[in-house]
Amino acid sequence: MNKILLYTLLLVLFSLNPSMAQLGDVYIKAGHLYDSEQKVLIKNKTIQLRGTTIVSISDWNSIPQNAKIIDLSDYTVLPGLIDAHTHVLFSQTPVDDFAEHSIQTLVMEGDALRALRGAKRAKAYLDVGITSIKDLGNSGLFLDVALRDAIDEGSIAGPRIFASGPIMAAAGGQIYGVPSKQQHIIEQEYRIIKNVEDARNAVREHVNQNVDLIKICADNLPNRTLLSFDEMKAIVQTAHEYNLTVTAHAVTNQSAWNAITAGVDGIEHGFNIADTTLALMAQKKVFLVPTENSRAYMENYAKMVGMGDDEVDWIDYYMENMTKRLQSALDKGVPVLAGSDNYMDVGVSRGVSSRDMFRFYFEAGMKPLDILHAATYLSAVHLNKEKEIGNLIPRAKADIIAVKGDLEGNFLNTLENLVFVMKDGEIYLDKTE
Repeated sequence: MNKILLYTLLLVLFSLNPSMAQLGDVYIKAGHLYDSEQKVLIKNKTIQLRGTTIVSISDWNSIPQNAKIIDLSDYTVLPGLIDAHTHVLFSQTPVDDFAEHSIQTLVMEGDALRALRGAKRAKAYLDVGITSIKDLGNSGLFLDVALRDAIDEGSIAGPRIFASGPIMAAAGGQIYGVPSKQQHIIEQEYRIIKNVEDARNAVREHVNQNVDLIKICADNLPNRTLLSFDEMKAIVQTAHEYNLTVTAHAVTNQSAWNAITAGVDGIEHGFNIADTTLALMAQKKVFLVPTENSRAYMENYAKMVGMGDDEVDWIDYYMENMTKRLQSALDKGVPVLAGSDNYMDVGVSRGVSSRDMFRFYFEAGMKPLDILHAATYLSAVHLNKEKEIGNLIPRAKADIIAVKGDLEGNFLNTLENLVFVMKDGEIYLDKTE
């Protein structure tokens, strides 16, 4: 009898008040909302949130009476930004030698200190509206996975991390000049691939450690060692069997071509990539993450390494070449993602340093809404997460930011005029009052 009474009471309650489960919902009034898939701004929209998730997108008049409202009607609302190439657990100054500093990090820093420093750097991404990052190695033995999990469980604040674990590379990795007797140290930073079967096993090891994607080094410059075509193909095939994407560090054109024909999903850097290779990428829908910085960043870098005014002519040549490469990629239909690769300590936070990538894209001629497309929807597609992040749609994560100003008419200043940051429904910044 008591059970029947209880069931009857529940039925009555839900029939009389079907909105009971929605009493905790939050409604965001967006003056403009950026549709990252269609690359358009839409006026006067409401985002209904329930916990960590977006429930619906509708007009302002859909907000019920007495609802909890976050009023962003004076601002432009966007999905949380995505940095598609980071190294949160590594940092050096411009005057440090990469190989020497890598060894010092491995031998002298220790995992605990390295992870704590990485946590501080990670938090800085939220400060600039970057709510997700793709972290691509130089992170010890799966410290990136540990940092991701600590953030996911709420132990520390930071962006959503998609972790690759140790980079898979040929002998020596990217750490040059290490004598044979000490090569074992490098295996604390890179997964050194010995043959085709070892390549397959390396993927299985990474899967066992719960990585989100696989990163390989198609070349190791200035080390001359390379992964073979068959090793890369074995990595790609095995990773795809586990539904993991593979992205490849490639500096030379030949290395990029080899990685693409081996089946990788993305190319990181591609500084010397040829038009024919870009055409192949467009055909196969392989992503390019250019990892470039603005002219101001490059000029500051030159000063920090001690170059005089008469020694910086190379910057003009470099910026011209990288702009041509980007425009060629876009003209051919290569999907271009926004990734900073900023592991340098240039006197600002890691988040501010990473945000500089948007300045490069803008200076290179990309339109503001196309830049945001690269930093939201396209980056999410590369991670197979376009229904969860980088996109303000029902059932997506409540990763939402707002900026003040004219995004299309004054892009850089507006993007830096950040007033609101939410990740997973939790507010990390609110300067709207």
